[in-house]
Amino acid sequence: MDIHRTFAEVVVWEDGRLRHHGRVDMTRSGLEGFGRSLRRTDEVVVEATGNAMAVVRVLSPYVGRVIVANPMQVKAIAHARIKTDKIDAGVLAQLHASGFLPEVWVPDERTERLRRLVARRNQVVRHRTRVKNEVHGILQAHLVPKCPHADLFNNRGRAWLERQVLPDDERAAIARHIREIDRLAEDLADLDRDIAREAVDDAQVRRLQTITGVNVIVASGIIAAVGEIRRFREPQKLVSYFGLNPRVRQSGLGLAQYGRISKHGRSHACAILVEAAWAAAKAPGLLRAFFLRIRNKRGHQVAAVAVARKLAVLIWHLLTKEQDYFWARPALVAAKQRQLALKAGAPGERGVGRRGSAYVKELRNSEKAAAENAERAYELMVRHWRPRGPKRRTDATKEERL
Repeated sequence: MDIHRTFAEVVVWEDGRLRHHGRVDMTRSGLEGFGRSLRRTDEVVVEATGNAMAVVRVLSPYVGRVIVANPMQVKAIAHARIKTDKIDAGVLAQLHASGFLPEVWVPDERTERLRRLVARRNQVVRHRTRVKNEVHGILQAHLVPKCPHADLFNNRGRAWLERQVLPDDERAAIARHIREIDRLAEDLADLDRDIAREAVDDAQVRRLQTITGVNVIVASGIIAAVGEIRRFREPQKLVSYFGLNPRVRQSGLGLAQYGRISKHGRSHACAILVEAAWAAAKAPGLLRAFFLRIRNKRGHQVAAVAVARKLAVLIWHLLTKEQDYFWARPALVAAKQRQLALKAGAPGERGVGRRGSAYVKELRNSEKAAAENAERAYELMVRHWRPRGPKRRTDATKEERL
């Protein structure tokens, strides 16, 4: 099926031959009527588009299997000069019949819901960022100096903004933008509550929160993007899925040349990992020591991406081995879990069987000291490392090549 917004072109592969079936309306009733005309042993192939998952849900009860194809890889395999809907549907059928169809993993209902929530939250955050940038653009256009406070949009920042000299129309525009920011903040709080309710009982989310720099939003985004971790046989597969693997060019007997990261993967999950890497780089521990080592050689940006890649490898090991992060700080992890429970709607427990602030502060200081000791140990370990050049060919290797 070559699906579009309003219709789908259907081609049938049967007995080694293609047969044009016609068009099917892209409505629930139209798809259900088409599904009733199929057999339980039939298999349906569609490309991954915006409405592909709806087609999967409607047709799955009527056929043996509904397969979602990777459109980028299908395009690379079956590039044609003449392109029509009928030809595209026939290509999907032929590739599947020959066993060369690149498939996409179909998430379950819960994972799909979590993906939608994370995607909507990302859209709200991006929209809020655009609105804030418009306010900053207005201030820059009228030579207003930088806000002396940490945040222009908190109470102190807004009070400072009211005192600036601006034209009446620009001041009215800023007022509209601030109202939009407040409205988006309410939407963001609602989405955070929905995500927390989905993740509060998830063991994998709790496990990922043991990593420094990973909160409930990062953990939920990673779980939503990854889905079933067992489908990645090794950590490099997960790194490639996030687009954090370097580009490699090698031909003949020449040495392999490694370039920048491919960025060919789930871009939102990659951005989440990079944000978590920046947060981990600010907290004492092994991840910060690794960040500083790479930063001294390659700079901040490369170091953050390197930490994100290490986080992807770490996530694969934690989820597959079902173990928590060894260098976790229990007090901070407990605080993350408590914040997650409160967002999900758990009742407050202020003053009920809880330790005093002095005890909590002492516990966090002791955990911080242990993390700083681990960071120093890592620095001592790598201090005497020397770069290793390319391997030299021995005489025996030369004889084998001859």
